[in-house]
Amino acid sequence: MISSKKKILGFSSLALIIVLLTGFLVAPAINTYQGLEVEAGLTTSQIRTVQTKLKNWGYYTGSVDGIYGSKTRAAVIYFQKTNNLVADGIVGSKTAAALGMSLSKQTSNDLYLLAKCIHAEARGEPYVGQVAVGAVILNRVKNPNFPNTISGVIYQPYAFTAVADGQINLEPNETAYNAARDALNGWDPTYGAIYYYNPSTATSSWIWSRKVVLSIGKHNFAV
Repeated sequence: MISSKKKILGFSSLALIIVLLTGFLVAPAINTYQGLEVEAGLTTSQIRTVQTKLKNWGYYTGSVDGIYGSKTRAAVIYFQKTNNLVADGIVGSKTAAALGMSLSKQTSNDLYLLAKCIHAEARGEPYVGQVAVGAVILNRVKNPNFPNTISGVIYQPYAFTAVADGQINLEPNETAYNAARDALNGWDPTYGAIYYYNPSTATSSWIWSRKVVLSIGKHNFAV
């Protein structure tokens, strides 16, 4: 006959074994999720850009949260299959190009200067409008009719009111930094605009001749 003490010890040992086995069963799921984040190889801001683009184009229905989880990966694979890309769920150079993104690293000076211009030109505007101002600057960098650096574009004579009146020297806030990061990571809400202006204050008759592609907040964005 087994004593009560032995029964208790036996039960405790069995419970411990069950807990350990449960832990081994759960662990792979956690590691798999962490692996998805590592596999992405993107910054949080870049992941948000991927999610935003895929959501706008109907590939993704989840939250734009900057987390490369299973839903985001599935949406990337769906996008890759649709666009005849290798369906591996990884946003590499070819997938990024198809998404209209650049994965190239920017210098801290680029980020700082772009954030300063966004803050000076568009503080108080909706967040997407601040990203749009940053995107216009970057679109000019890529356009042969403008200087090919961020500093060259921003300090081009008569290009930005904030440079002329000294507001460019204001320190950017965190919102401006986030908008600059999103623009540098490829988010372009303007779809290629190279001009923007406030129609209620613009005095140049020439700017009114440009084709307006959309309006965000107080700004018209044009090509």
